[in-house]
Amino acid sequence: MAKEKREVWNSKIGVVLAAAGSAVGLGNFLRFPGIAAQNGGGAFMVPYFFAFVFIALPLCWMEWSMGRLGGSYGHGSAPGVFDVITQHKKPWIKYLGVMGIVGGLGIFFYYVYIESWTLAYSFFAAMGKYKDIATPGEMGVFLESYQKGDGVYFNSRIPAYSFFLVTFVANFTILYHGIGKGIERFCKIAMPLLFIVAIILVVRVFTLGTPVNPEWNVSNGLGFLWNPDFSALKSAKVWLEAAGQVFFSISVGIGTLLTYASYMKSKDDVLTAATTSAFLNEFAELVLGASIVIPAAFIFFGPVGTTEAVSGGVFGLAFKTTPLIFKGMIGGPAIGFGWFFLLFIAGCTSSVSIIQPALSFLQDEFGFNRKRCIIVLAMVTFVFANLTIFGENVLGEMDFWFSSLGLPLFGFIEAIVFTCFFGVDKGWKEMHRNSQLSLPAIFKFVMRWCTPVFLFVILVSWFVTEGWKTILMIKLVDGEWQRLYEGDAFYWVLATRICLLSVFAATCWLVKVAWKSSKHRSNIHDPG
Repeated sequence: MAKEKREVWNSKIGVVLAAAGSAVGLGNFLRFPGIAAQNGGGAFMVPYFFAFVFIALPLCWMEWSMGRLGGSYGHGSAPGVFDVITQHKKPWIKYLGVMGIVGGLGIFFYYVYIESWTLAYSFFAAMGKYKDIATPGEMGVFLESYQKGDGVYFNSRIPAYSFFLVTFVANFTILYHGIGKGIERFCKIAMPLLFIVAIILVVRVFTLGTPVNPEWNVSNGLGFLWNPDFSALKSAKVWLEAAGQVFFSISVGIGTLLTYASYMKSKDDVLTAATTSAFLNEFAELVLGASIVIPAAFIFFGPVGTTEAVSGGVFGLAFKTTPLIFKGMIGGPAIGFGWFFLLFIAGCTSSVSIIQPALSFLQDEFGFNRKRCIIVLAMVTFVFANLTIFGENVLGEMDFWFSSLGLPLFGFIEAIVFTCFFGVDKGWKEMHRNSQLSLPAIFKFVMRWCTPVFLFVILVSWFVTEGWKTILMIKLVDGEWQRLYEGDAFYWVLATRICLLSVFAATCWLVKVAWKSSKHRSNIHDPG
């Protein structure tokens, strides 16, 4: 089958908005506030900023520079990019790039389901479905009933599954139309709208006053999130969670930015695009995401109610608090509809990006047309998304392995490839080629030493202190070792791990098959 012509971005602003769209999504507005509140509040920002400056931002620049280079040789996924970087001299290194495909797929398996909740809640807000619910605890029962169809508020899973199907189809419809006519065009509309609505909501939260209790004000609400618990910094898991959150949010360590950069022309400025999209994401997360959900929850429900909501899980936080907050505002149903629908749009901009590396891999390495690739990926992701929907503890398991652990792990692999095989000096020259920006020279040292060493320390510390217990699914209770999961949950989690290992093994096999072709046996010259 004839290979399709490689796509390119239509405009510079388009690639920045698409990259920002990949980063700005549910992780900023839903995941970050909950993760921060659960892991030391203000103290969480110590490992967070550490991870951003010394790990995520340098990795972001690495991914964009390596991705553009790989794209110039027709490779838009990590295995091909890594092979180009080493000029075919390290045949084994392409298999390290498998995580740059599987990671995005794995996140998509559960992310698309959570994304469908936002679409559902936009309609629930407009129809007044939860108008009689008064507390975050009751809202949690509503969410659980929606997911399980247990008869409390919903008599079946049909509503939840219907919204999932609509969301799933919407994602693949955007993907079907390609980079320029699909993802880029969608992000040019979605991203400005999201920022406008988010800013309006921040202003509204900060002007709510104290409708319930004089002590429940926005200042104390911000304090609930940001007051530090420095004892949390002793836990390696907090540092791993911080790195995972930054990676999840900026979209590094997934393979997405490698793929997006591969669609840039050799004369395009990757450094400006990478830096701009990264800081747009940080603005969305630290200024907007941190200023809506938890402060507003505190104003209406106080410290006890907010603590109850936070303890219910990072993704459940926004679905237990913001629906009730909108009820207390003038025009609440309309605001609720707009907020959740735009969250749905933001989720779409992220989910279509994280599956793009797998799509690019099939197109570039096998020469399949886009339609065929879409069909294959839709079938695979549909099966695993259903595992998330119906399996007990499957969503949390996938979120940990693919996000909290998987992103820092692949980021470490990328840092090693960049520093040891591409070369920092050569990479520095590549990322500055045709760039209007000039990075401080200190970042050469950061890329060469700080980024890989810090990632290595975080990963090893986690494994030594907690990781081995997580892998073995055991915990120590009153001096006795017990299973981490009880009852059916244990078998669901075990089945999930087996399935995920199978996906990884299958992708490795596909890489092996692809590289048997004559295309990959040809020598690549040094672009120098």
